[in-house]
Amino acid sequence: MRSVVYPGTFDPITNGHVDLVHRAARLFDQVTVAVAADTGKTPLFSTAERVALVRVSVAECDNVTVVPFRGLLVNFVREQGVSVIMRGLRAVSDFEYEFQLAGMNRRMAPEIETLFLTPAEQYAYISSSLVREIARLGGDVSTFVTPAVQAAFTKQFG
Repeated sequence: MRSVVYPGTFDPITNGHVDLVHRAARLFDQVTVAVAADTGKTPLFSTAERVALVRVSVAECDNVTVVPFRGLLVNFVREQGVSVIMRGLRAVSDFEYEFQLAGMNRRMAPEIETLFLTPAEQYAYISSSLVREIARLGGDVSTFVTPAVQAAFTKQFG
């Protein structure tokens, strides 16, 4: 069975992330969306909220599971019995950081490969941080996120 882990903070999941999950679900038998609990960031939504939002946003994909994880990604991937990590690349500016991550992961776990996918062009400019800022300032984020995420923003910001 071909399996992949798609890790991220998903604070919040955007339509770009959802697009990548759909693409991965067509390529792999099993997709695990791994929501990072240990981040260097201060997330707007709790880990439980982020997991719930991802689950609702990708519910139509039968071969996708969503779980939180802590610690090193390569350790989590090994525990899952998976040998492929999927990462999204929106623009060239993402590549340098993602390339460094892939290199470090390969150094720690040479048996694990990193696969890069790009979202559809209409999602290439969307980032969680920009969407959070727009929502915080009262802007309309409906074209960037699922209705569940939009509702979570409304609850968060009023």
